[in-house]
Amino acid sequence: MRSIALAVACAVSALAATNSGSVTFNKEVLPILQKRCQDCHRAGEVAPMALINYQDARPWAKSIRQAVITKKMPPWFADPHVGKFANDRSLSQAEIDTIVAWVDGGAKEGDPKDAPAPRTFVEGWNIGKPDLVIEMPNAFAIPATGKVEYMYVVLPTGLKEDRWIETTEVRPGNRAVMHHVIASIREPGSTWMPDAKPGVVFLPERGNRGGQLSAGLGSYVPGQVVLPAGDGPRRATLLKAGSDIVFQLHYTPNGTATTDKTRIGIIFAKGAPEKRLVGGNSASMRFAIPPGDSNYKIEGSSTLQYDCDLISMMPHAHLRGKSFEYRIVRPDGTSQTVLSVPKYDFNWQLTYYLAEPLHLTKGTKLEVTAYYDNSPNNVYNPDATKEVHWGEQTWEEMMMGYFNVAVDGSVQLPDGRGRRQPTDTASLATPQQ
Repeated sequence: MRSIALAVACAVSALAATNSGSVTFNKEVLPILQKRCQDCHRAGEVAPMALINYQDARPWAKSIRQAVITKKMPPWFADPHVGKFANDRSLSQAEIDTIVAWVDGGAKEGDPKDAPAPRTFVEGWNIGKPDLVIEMPNAFAIPATGKVEYMYVVLPTGLKEDRWIETTEVRPGNRAVMHHVIASIREPGSTWMPDAKPGVVFLPERGNRGGQLSAGLGSYVPGQVVLPAGDGPRRATLLKAGSDIVFQLHYTPNGTATTDKTRIGIIFAKGAPEKRLVGGNSASMRFAIPPGDSNYKIEGSSTLQYDCDLISMMPHAHLRGKSFEYRIVRPDGTSQTVLSVPKYDFNWQLTYYLAEPLHLTKGTKLEVTAYYDNSPNNVYNPDATKEVHWGEQTWEEMMMGYFNVAVDGSVQLPDGRGRRQPTDTASLATPQQ
């Protein structure tokens, strides 16, 4: 019996070796890279190397093998057992096995005729060609070392009439030093930093940022997947005539003094939208994470004031963030987990777009629970001996449960002013603290 089992094992091993040797880059691996990797791994994008062809990928074969086995790449942190997402780029086990077999079989190129046609990209943009591009007029200098506070710049749109925005894309001029950008709308009459000089990057005094921004307009974080514009004005964001766009800029010095000029590309809807896209935030800003606590719980909740469709979710924390969970609690008391991120990673702040919008009725609560690790075991922890409170800097913490919903275009929304934080775009929901 033992000899039979050994023979079977040897046969299986031989078959695996044969299969490994038969896998080639052009026929089996390149289609995977096109589908899962090339959005970032191409010239001008965030990844450090391109993976467009065999010559690009071959020197990195062993690193690619390790990255896919450990699921470090592509970066995707949603629990696969909770929800389905339109921008899920995680590899299937079959895709992982194919890449491993290719490397283990000698990373062969194969017949060029087996390669699929190259993907086509709009140079400089993932959304397609923008209708309007607004760029910082002056480069901002980032020092080689030290910490840079969150900086802001107000950019006039110059619009003479109200327009509906279908999609946007924020593109830093220098990704090497950019941790994130948040783009928001400052409507005419807003009291948010009314004396700020257009086009001049500035640092507001702490506690002296009176007034509010009316809505979020997009963001940039490393590894973010930007969805291209669709075929019609299904959902859109209102940009009023005379509005400004405000960038919140978070730079991280990397040892070399440099500069940045960030821009935003905008594609307008071709007509009045069926749905208006608005943002919300089930946030909590009152917390004190004890020193050394490895599993501190913070909760936030919002109650939706209108019927709407849940479109996307974006959890946000800093270096002590550990995990996030989004739940909906309907008016009848039934609940459903719609997103679980068991291993939150500050370096990859992803937005999770539902594969199908989830209809929510007025009175539904969107609850968010996050856990934080303020212990010495957290290798990213700035200081495990300190009690941690809400703050903008990475050595402080945030608990932001951002989400986007689509509401019927005929619904009259409040103007959104009066919220406590300029990054909170909850014009559709009432936050509970």
